[in-house]
Amino acid sequence: MLARVSGKLILCATPIGNLGDTSARLQEALAAADLVYAEDTRRAAKLLRALDVRTPVRSYFVGNEQDRARELGGRLSEGQTVALVTDAGMPSIADPGLSAVRAAIGAGAEVTVVPGPSAVTAALAVSGLPAERFVFEGFLPRKGRERRNRLEAIASEMRTTVLFGAKSRLVRDLTDLRDYLGPDRETVVTRELTKAFEEVWRGSLGEAVDAWSGEAPRGEFTIVIAGATRETPDFEHAVSEVGAAISAGDSMTDAVRRVSAQLGLSRRELYEAVLRSQK
Repeated sequence: MLARVSGKLILCATPIGNLGDTSARLQEALAAADLVYAEDTRRAAKLLRALDVRTPVRSYFVGNEQDRARELGGRLSEGQTVALVTDAGMPSIADPGLSAVRAAIGAGAEVTVVPGPSAVTAALAVSGLPAERFVFEGFLPRKGRERRNRLEAIASEMRTTVLFGAKSRLVRDLTDLRDYLGPDRETVVTRELTKAFEEVWRGSLGEAVDAWSGEAPRGEFTIVIAGATRETPDFEHAVSEVGAAISAGDSMTDAVRRVSAQLGLSRRELYEAVLRSQK
């Protein structure tokens, strides 16, 4: 009986903006691979040219990920070495890649990694906020209950939170974060990390909304937010905040949801406190 031939999948972290952050190991891995799968073949081709690597490139993005995962698994079963790159940072971290890892495991292939630059850890490092324990939330859901639930979870999260921000939704994201977490929560907005126009903005969420609403944001953003602090519940203050929100046009349900998230209170207990106050 012939032994099964096992290939290798190499997850390759790519620079998040500055090609000078490319490592020698990344060049070696891409050159040694039989094929490079890439989220954006044009961006990958530019990177490979800069590294003088001539390995063939094939697309691997959200729209064709499942088909490509099966194809990738077949190549690994044949003993090939395959590299996977995304537009910036590490594959499978808020980028395509999880399906590739699972396909490789299913094929009995080796899975290895070439680590590298990360917008998450770079933003966290320069933020000045506690980094011993943190959570990464990726991009906020675009709308609906899933978005509200995520905002509520972040509001009560006591660890530092890191999020990605799309330029087209940055102001809306900051506005909703302010509304759910409160205007005073400390935050750091980083833009174009490692690039020529790198910017690190510091302030409160209320100030962030004002600062970034002036003109159409440009570039790639990573947002770092201080964790919630656990304080003795002040239901009298919370009921007053709910009343103000209702006077401003919110429904009672929405007002209770938002204020309870901001103040770290039980939604049910706050709802009952509001009802008692209305009797």
